[in-house]
Amino acid sequence: MEKCLIRCSHGSALFKTLKPKTHIRFSSTPLRSGQALRLPRKAYDALLLDAGGTLLQLAKPVEDVYASIGSQYGVTATPAEIKQGFRRAFSAPWPQKLRYQGDGRPFWKLVVSEATGCSDLDYFEHVYQYYAKGDSWRLPDGAYETMLLLKDAGVKLAVVSNFDSRLRKLLEELNVLHLFDAVIISSEVGSEKPDANIFKAALDQTHADAGKAVHVGDDENADKVGANAVGIDCWLWGKEVKTFSDIRNRILISES
Repeated sequence: MEKCLIRCSHGSALFKTLKPKTHIRFSSTPLRSGQALRLPRKAYDALLLDAGGTLLQLAKPVEDVYASIGSQYGVTATPAEIKQGFRRAFSAPWPQKLRYQGDGRPFWKLVVSEATGCSDLDYFEHVYQYYAKGDSWRLPDGAYETMLLLKDAGVKLAVVSNFDSRLRKLLEELNVLHLFDAVIISSEVGSEKPDANIFKAALDQTHADAGKAVHVGDDENADKVGANAVGIDCWLWGKEVKTFSDIRNRILISES
């Protein structure tokens, strides 16, 4: 999630992905008489997706949001200063087992205070509630269509995320919650990536073997090291796969 919060495209248009009225077909080419429909072969039975920084992208850079809301509460730090403060606060060791427990407020109070120099509780609550709304986030281009296509092909879908209790509501507001066979949230299962237990929970709930599942996330340690440790392949978002079309093409292999 850190990379999502500190690396967001400036000027990106905010949009809400709408549910298509019809299912996407594998091929639009008419079949000749007696010709069998060739469906793509599945390289994997399950796709596991990180949330913040992969499936969920910020609509606006975090430092701009903190500064904009902060102007109502006497925050004088510049966006550049907030960005640096956020990096330090987010990456600092957390004394408890989980950063995100329940609604995650204790952790986020510290981050907001350290990043801005403002410990006003009303300011924190304003920021916290801002990120609890679906229109503060966006899906990558083609994400909905790709997930629908994979689901139609029989691929199980799961979210595996270090996140707090706001995540399910965000997925619902972005109209993708219904696509997932499992939503594994660290604050609910009591373990955070790269811990093996959170990945094992995803395998259990999708009824997939580790060798037939692939995880996509943006963090080398939490996502790639964690997934690989339990035998799950992992593609780093932004490096090994850059679009949801890349994900689709590596999971569904056309038979020539």
